[in-house]
Amino acid sequence: MQRKQSLKPGEKVLFAVFGAFLVLALVGLVVMEVVRAHMSEPMFAARSSFDLGVAGQRGSKLFREAGCTACHRAMRNGTNHGISLDGIGSRRSREWLEDFLKNPEAVYETATVDHGAAPKEAARISALPPATLHDIAVFLSELKAEQGSAMSRVPPKEAANSGFVQGMANFWAPEPWKAGAAERRQKSAHADAAIQQGAQRE
Repeated sequence: MQRKQSLKPGEKVLFAVFGAFLVLALVGLVVMEVVRAHMSEPMFAARSSFDLGVAGQRGSKLFREAGCTACHRAMRNGTNHGISLDGIGSRRSREWLEDFLKNPEAVYETATVDHGAAPKEAARISALPPATLHDIAVFLSELKAEQGSAMSRVPPKEAANSGFVQGMANFWAPEPWKAGAAERRQKSAHADAAIQQGAQRE
């Protein structure tokens, strides 16, 4: 009978290191869950908020009835199969959202994964009545994000005026990116103004 070949010293070290990392990961997970269970506040602060008006409340109900939460997260509910929509109102205006819901690929200017014409899974959304799409767009536009959070299109105020950030960008960024930086800032400012004007009108 052939004898089993024993592990080489290097393989033993590799398995020992892997085992140590696995044990540390499990211990860290247990410690984190124990700490989280005894915390009076959430471990990770929510950086999104919502203040729904009448149309937004209707839109929230219609959003769920249309099955949008099967793919998307909104108001910290739903799934993460698609993009999270918490904070989308700080990145897109109500008009943009409504136009996207009506004709996704024309607005997005490229092929979309699920939204668009049949047989795409979410093709049914574009076929909803215009009033329904309007209310859903209002609801989404009222999902706001804190400035500077990952869900917001606007960076922290400190970053915009930071000499360090600007210096790093000037040092590391490629020349084509620098050449278009002013134009991008101008477009961003126009987009921010459009979002704020849309919020004021509603």
